[in-house]
Amino acid sequence: MKKKTLRFGKGFRVAFDVRRAQAAEMVLAPGDSEGGPDNRHRGADQWLYVVSGTGAAIVDGRRVPLKAGVLPVIEKGERHEIRNTGRTLLKTLNVYYPPAFDADGNPVGPGRKR
Repeated sequence: MKKKTLRFGKGFRVAFDVRRAQAAEMVLAPGDSEGGPDNRHRGADQWLYVVSGTGAAIVDGRRVPLKAGVLPVIEKGERHEIRNTGRTLLKTLNVYYPPAFDADGNPVGPGRKR
Protein backbone atom coordinates (compact mmCIF):
# COMPACT_ATOMS: atom_id res chain seq x y z
CA MET A 1 0.00 0.00 0.00
CA LYS A 2 1.15 3.53 -0.77
CA LYS A 3 0.06 6.62 1.12
CA LYS A 4 0.81 10.31 0.83
CA THR A 5 -0.45 13.46 2.47
CA LEU A 6 -1.16 15.99 -0.25
CA ARG A 7 0.13 19.53 0.28
CA PHE A 8 -1.52 21.27 -2.67
CA GLY A 9 1.40 23.62 -3.13
CA LYS A 10 1.75 25.81 -6.20
CA GLY A 11 1.58 24.26 -9.68
CA PHE A 12 1.49 20.62 -10.82
CA ARG A 13 3.12 17.82 -8.84
CA VAL A 14 2.97 14.04 -9.23
CA ALA A 15 2.04 12.51 -5.86
CA PHE A 16 2.86 8.89 -6.77
CA ASP A 17 2.01 6.09 -9.14
CA VAL A 18 1.39 2.41 -9.11
CA ARG A 19 1.60 0.00 -12.03
CA ARG A 20 -1.48 1.20 -13.88
CA ALA A 21 -2.48 4.57 -12.40
CA GLN A 22 -1.00 7.82 -11.18
CA ALA A 23 -2.14 10.59 -8.83
CA ALA A 24 -1.08 14.22 -9.10
CA GLU A 25 -2.09 17.47 -7.46
CA MET A 26 -2.56 20.74 -9.33
CA VAL A 27 -3.03 24.24 -7.95
CA LEU A 28 -3.84 27.19 -10.20
CA ALA A 29 -3.87 30.80 -9.05
CA PRO A 30 -6.77 33.07 -10.08
CA GLY A 31 -6.51 33.79 -13.81
CA ASP A 32 -3.99 30.98 -14.47
CA SER A 33 -4.49 28.01 -16.76
CA GLU A 34 -2.84 24.69 -17.55
CA GLY A 35 -2.84 22.93 -20.90
CA GLY A 36 -4.22 24.62 -23.98
CA PRO A 37 -5.95 24.02 -27.27
CA ASP A 38 -3.34 21.49 -28.42
CA ASN A 39 -2.86 19.74 -25.04
CA ARG A 40 -3.97 16.12 -24.94
CA HIS A 41 -2.90 12.79 -23.50
CA ARG A 42 -2.73 10.25 -26.30
CA GLY A 43 -2.85 7.17 -24.11
CA ALA A 44 -4.22 8.21 -20.70
CA ASP A 45 -7.59 9.19 -19.28
CA GLN A 46 -7.47 12.05 -16.75
CA TRP A 47 -9.89 12.06 -13.82
CA LEU A 48 -9.86 15.57 -12.35
CA TYR A 49 -11.50 15.93 -8.91
CA VAL A 50 -12.01 19.55 -7.82
CA VAL A 51 -11.01 19.87 -4.16
CA SER A 52 -11.66 23.62 -3.90
CA GLY A 53 -12.07 26.75 -6.00
CA THR A 54 -13.87 27.42 -9.24
CA GLY A 55 -12.84 27.22 -12.84
CA ALA A 56 -13.57 25.80 -16.24
CA ALA A 57 -12.38 22.84 -18.26
CA ILE A 58 -12.38 23.48 -21.98
CA VAL A 59 -12.52 20.01 -23.54
CA ASP A 60 -12.59 19.70 -27.32
CA GLY A 61 -14.00 23.24 -27.47
CA ARG A 62 -16.75 22.59 -24.91
CA ARG A 63 -16.67 24.58 -21.65
CA VAL A 64 -17.42 22.61 -18.47
CA PRO A 65 -17.80 24.57 -15.19
CA LEU A 66 -15.64 23.38 -12.29
CA LYS A 67 -16.36 23.74 -8.56
CA ALA A 68 -15.59 21.75 -5.41
CA GLY A 69 -16.91 18.19 -5.63
CA VAL A 70 -17.04 18.00 -9.44
CA LEU A 71 -15.30 15.03 -11.09
CA PRO A 72 -14.93 15.37 -14.87
CA VAL A 73 -13.09 12.71 -16.84
CA ILE A 74 -11.01 13.87 -19.78
CA GLU A 75 -10.66 10.86 -22.02
CA LYS A 76 -7.46 10.03 -23.86
CA GLY A 77 -7.00 12.11 -26.96
CA GLU A 78 -9.39 14.90 -25.94
CA ARG A 79 -7.82 18.35 -26.25
CA HIS A 80 -8.14 20.27 -23.01
CA GLU A 81 -7.27 23.27 -20.88
CA ILE A 82 -8.05 23.90 -17.20
CA ARG A 83 -8.64 27.52 -16.15
CA ASN A 84 -9.07 29.13 -12.75
CA THR A 85 -11.96 31.57 -13.20
CA GLY A 86 -12.42 32.30 -9.50
CA ARG A 87 -10.87 34.55 -6.87
CA THR A 88 -9.19 31.80 -4.84
CA LEU A 89 -6.82 28.94 -5.66
CA LEU A 90 -8.24 26.13 -7.82
CA LYS A 91 -7.05 22.85 -6.29
CA THR A 92 -7.51 19.54 -8.10
CA LEU A 93 -6.54 15.93 -7.58
CA ASN A 94 -5.77 14.30 -10.93
CA VAL A 95 -5.71 10.58 -11.57
CA TYR A 96 -4.20 9.33 -14.82
CA TYR A 97 -4.87 5.86 -16.18
CA PRO A 98 -2.29 4.73 -17.22
CA PRO A 99 0.42 7.00 -15.73
CA ALA A 100 1.18 10.01 -17.95
CA PHE A 101 4.09 11.83 -16.23
CA ASP A 102 7.42 11.14 -14.54
CA ALA A 103 8.16 12.37 -11.00
CA ASP A 104 9.24 15.76 -12.38
CA GLY A 105 5.98 16.27 -14.29
CA ASN A 106 7.40 15.46 -17.74
CA PRO A 107 5.15 13.45 -20.09
CA VAL A 108 6.08 9.75 -20.38
CA GLY A 109 4.81 6.47 -21.74
CA PRO A 110 1.58 5.98 -23.65
CA GLY A 111 -0.07 8.89 -21.82
CA ARG A 112 2.48 11.46 -22.97
CA LYS A 113 1.28 14.78 -24.33
CA ARG A 114 1.52 15.38 -28.02
